[in-house]
Amino acid sequence: MITTINPSTGDIIAEYATMGNAEIETVIDLTQQAHLSWRKSSFSETSSLMKRLAELLRNEKDAHAELISREMGKPVAQAVGEVVKSSWVCDYFADNAERFLQPEETDLDGIRGVVKFEPLGIVLGIMPWNFPFWQVFRFAVPAIMAGNGVIVKHAPNVTGSAIAIEKLFRNAGFPENLYRTVHIALEDVDRLSGFMIGHTSVKAVSVTGSTAAGRAVAVKAGNALKPCVLELGGSDPYIVLDDADISQAVEVCVAARLLNAGQSCISAKRFIVLSGIIKQFESMLLKELQSAVMGDPFDHGVQIGPIARKDLRDQLHRQVSQSVREGARLVCGGEIPSGKGFFYPPTLLSGVRKGMTVYSEETFGPVATLIEALDDQEAIGIANDTPYGLGAAVLSTNLKRALAIADQLEVGNCFINSMVKSDPRMPFGGVKQSGYGRELSSYGIKEFVNVKSYCFNGQ
Repeated sequence: MITTINPSTGDIIAEYATMGNAEIETVIDLTQQAHLSWRKSSFSETSSLMKRLAELLRNEKDAHAELISREMGKPVAQAVGEVVKSSWVCDYFADNAERFLQPEETDLDGIRGVVKFEPLGIVLGIMPWNFPFWQVFRFAVPAIMAGNGVIVKHAPNVTGSAIAIEKLFRNAGFPENLYRTVHIALEDVDRLSGFMIGHTSVKAVSVTGSTAAGRAVAVKAGNALKPCVLELGGSDPYIVLDDADISQAVEVCVAARLLNAGQSCISAKRFIVLSGIIKQFESMLLKELQSAVMGDPFDHGVQIGPIARKDLRDQLHRQVSQSVREGARLVCGGEIPSGKGFFYPPTLLSGVRKGMTVYSEETFGPVATLIEALDDQEAIGIANDTPYGLGAAVLSTNLKRALAIADQLEVGNCFINSMVKSDPRMPFGGVKQSGYGRELSSYGIKEFVNVKSYCFNGQ
């Protein structure tokens, strides 16, 4: 059985039966049949269904947001935003998929060359709990608009959300088995995901999750010679230059660190600040962190809900405590509060240096680390001194200077004077141990197609 737990109270929400090999085999067979019919659909047909799905998401946003908040603790206002953003990606690909996948023609010295983008088949998505709707929709929508079928193995602690998403696709009018979810307990994930990846009808895999999870899936996909997209962990640096508008920089940094209680691969995790302004920046950052409201995600005005699971909170606290023992200065937070739920307060660690735990490890929670840099080049070196390469931000009033730094950062996404975020109109993904491949935009929809070359000689 899968048991879901309310992280705000520690109480059990629901229990769900898990699936074994035989049941999963049936799901794969049904999705394959649905895909074979779906791939023949016109873009006008697929777009109208995707528009209907977007409409359903908007109409039912409050109910779905409540489910998200109950299962993983996101403040309900943020959860509403997540559902609405999911509707945006539906509308975006409904409007643009046909244009993105138009055949491309080339003259080959009198021979007609045509490149077509054809669906692969079933794409398996292994999805995380931290954005239980958005992560699924940003993967599944372009894959389906490209003509593929989709099966999702969602995180067990958001099984209710997984079921709700499958129901949304059906209610929008999509073929009953084109989008399916499978329920797999945590202890069976490795065995059953390997069975699915190796299945002849599953043609590709998309993973959003930890670097360890991505590495395990990549090995299985590699052995099966199947393409995969990996959107993995991150330890995003935010470089604050000495010509930055400090008030604006603090506002951006706090929002980027505390959104979703810091439980995001693209959260701001390392604040690299030039020496001339670091004291002022720390003082203003401390004030903002201490004023952030933590509590029940259903209470109006709450900015920070609980950590999604107790084991994740324990891991975060271990990282903080170890770093303090290693010489980091605990400026605020750093203590597990009493009472129910898996809450962890906004925490600031200053004087962080190479060799400390929080310098090198990803912290998945509301923990900000402050690192001093003497100049631009040292800031760049610190920013790149990580196995991760997902996102980064540069804060400066000098755009030319900020762009010169951005060009040297080893990341897939770089923002100037704003927080890192995903957008359906832009490709999203990382480098190094943050993964490979891209989601969203024209680049993302082409990850799960067969780029097929045709050559025509004669009339």
